Parts: sequence; C-alpha cells; structure tokens
Amino acid sequence: MTACRSLAGLRMPLSRLESNASSFCFSSRLSLPSSSPLHFFSSCSLNPPGFGNQSYRGRRRFYLSSCVDGVGAVQLQTSASTVAAAPVRQNVVLEIPQDSSKDTVEQLLSESKSHQHHDVSRLMKMERRLEATQSSFCEGGTDRWFPYLDNFKADNGVCLSSAQVLEALDPYIMVSRKERFRNVVNNRSYSVCLVVEGLADFGNVSAAFRSADALGFQSVHVVSCDGSKRYRDNRHVSMGAEKWLDIELWDSTKECFKVLKSRGYRIATTHVGIDTVSVYDMDWTYPTAIVVGNENKGISDEALELSDLRCSIPMNGMVDSFNVSVAAGIVMHLAICNRNSRMGCHGDLTSQESQILLAEFFLRHSKSAISIANEYSKRKLDQPISKL
Repeated sequence: MTACRSLAGLRMPLSRLESNASSFCFSSRLSLPSSSPLHFFSSCSLNPPGFGNQSYRGRRRFYLSSCVDGVGAVQLQTSASTVAAAPVRQNVVLEIPQDSSKDTVEQLLSESKSHQHHDVSRLMKMERRLEATQSSFCEGGTDRWFPYLDNFKADNGVCLSSAQVLEALDPYIMVSRKERFRNVVNNRSYSVCLVVEGLADFGNVSAAFRSADALGFQSVHVVSCDGSKRYRDNRHVSMGAEKWLDIELWDSTKECFKVLKSRGYRIATTHVGIDTVSVYDMDWTYPTAIVVGNENKGISDEALELSDLRCSIPMNGMVDSFNVSVAAGIVMHLAICNRNSRMGCHGDLTSQESQILLAEFFLRHSKSAISIANEYSKRKLDQPISKL
C-alpha cells in the first residue's frame, strides 16, 4: 500500500486552513516505495523548499505547504500521480508548529517563587522600558503607559527598528496570518490591565489569560501565585493566549501596585461588601488596573488598603460571588463596552505603538523569527556605506 493510499479518506477540517494554503503532514514511519514522489522528501536530511522537518513527540514529520482551491475540507487523493501534480507554490511560507514547552509563561509560573517579575521579559522580544518616567508615556501628553521601545537588539549588537523587523519577517508569514495580527493590534489596549492576586488554581489563571487576550487586553500581572502547582497541566484552558500577552510576575502586592501607579494606573479591586462602586458606573476610559483575588479568601487586606477604589458586580441571585475567572471576564467585557460607548473603540494605540506591537507579534510568531531577524541584521551590517 502506498503512502497516498494509506492516507485515502483522511480529511483535514477547514479550521486548519490558512487562507488558500494548508499543511499536509506525512509521518516518516510510513513505508514509501522508491517510485513514490513522497519517497524523496522522507529520505532527505535537509528540508526541500515548501517542506518543514520537525520532531514531535518522538516522531519525525514533514510539512508541505501547497495551494488549495475551493472552500471546505481538503480531500487527499489516492493516486501518487495526483499528489505529484498538485500545485505547489514557489517561495512558500513555512508555518511549522512550534514547541511551546520552553521559555513560556507556564514554565515561569511553575518554577520557584524566588523568580523576579523582570524574568518574564525574556518572553518579550522588542526592548522594554525599565522604569515609568514621563518619557515612557505615549506621545500627545496623555499618561497612558506603553512598555516597548522602537528597538530590537540582534545577537550581533545591531539594533533594528520595528519597521526593519517587519521588513525582515514579512516574506515569511502568511498573508492571512499578517492580517490577523494587524486586526488584533488595532483592537489592543494598555489602558486597562488585569491583575490576578494569590490565585491557587492555575486553571483560573489560564482562563483569565484567555479572556484578556480575547477581549483585547495586552497587559496582565500575576501576584504571588502558588508555584508548587503545574501551570502546564492547564495549557488547554488558555488556548495559547499567554504567547501573545505581556505578562509580568510579582512577589508582592505592594510592589505590583507601586509600579502600576507610577505608570498612571488607578487600582480597582473587585470586592463583595459595602463601600463599593458598581462596575457599570465606572469610567473605564481612565487607565485602570482590575484586580481579582484568591478563589477562597478574595482580595487580600493589603490590596484593599492600597487600592484607589473598590468595585463590584451587581448580584441578583442567591449566590453572592462569581468564579474568579468568570468575574474577571465580566469586568473586562463591561470595561470594553464602556470604552466603546464613550470613545467609539477599545483599541487606542497610536500608529507608532501599533507598529511596534505588530513587530513584537511577528517576532513571537515562531522561534525561527529571531534567527531571521538576526540574519537580516547581519546583512545590514555588511552593507557598504555609500560615500557622498
């Protein structure tokens, strides 16, 4: 039985497609006859154009990106000649699944509490501001915080601007993916951020991350989570949202709040009790940090004392509280509705900030993005300087 016949009837769902491209996966464990067009690719030590080669759970796989006509699922044909005749794009863009087990937030959150919050900066590619100074705020005189500089430092010491990063990586990312990035960036904001304090269930942390990403919040903060639990066990809950968020870790509530206030945020703790403001009555156009607390104990006394205001979600049932991740999602959604009503939109990045964040997303897209940017910087360094 040929490899093509063994794949007969296998269908790939439409959700796996990117625009007019798909990734066909062939396992090297299949026995391919020498006459098969696929035999060449399974025996190559180097990746031919249009193919990726990567280990995945002990298996070696090859990924072919090819043109697909029509709409719907992709039906793999049963004849080798049909596969050989399938149109393959030249200079095809490789979209190889990346290993997210290293250098990701779940690793940081599951390690010792001794890690400092700035350790998470290794997940971020563009240069970041170290302190909140007057020049750290966006142009135009507002006090809204934006964390990135227009600078990426390559391995050889050459600094690339966001425009140069985009130029370097643009040919290697699918058009549909780039459009998705631009749409996300246009709806991103740092004006409202999320702080989770002392959560014990990392499933709730993951769910809060997922809600923040889905609703357009770029900045989230984690204070004093239980490092003895494995965040990796709940990766399916976050759906990979942590890859695209700016996540900062803090050892104490006091330290976190101090830095957030220096960045221009007011601290709004979610609380069940008297002297609280309804989340419906708040002006969410003001830079605000939403704080949610422990599943059992709620917000700590220290956080309540250091906060600028206490807010609550009106309850009309017999229970007096939501699950913490649900509460975080509700408050963030109400904040967006309020901002849309008052401002006409939630995303409020300037054109320069949008370009910088887009470059950050391009660099986070795959592990090979950094290597490509480094190669671009080498070519830039080798270019002769013209004499006037």
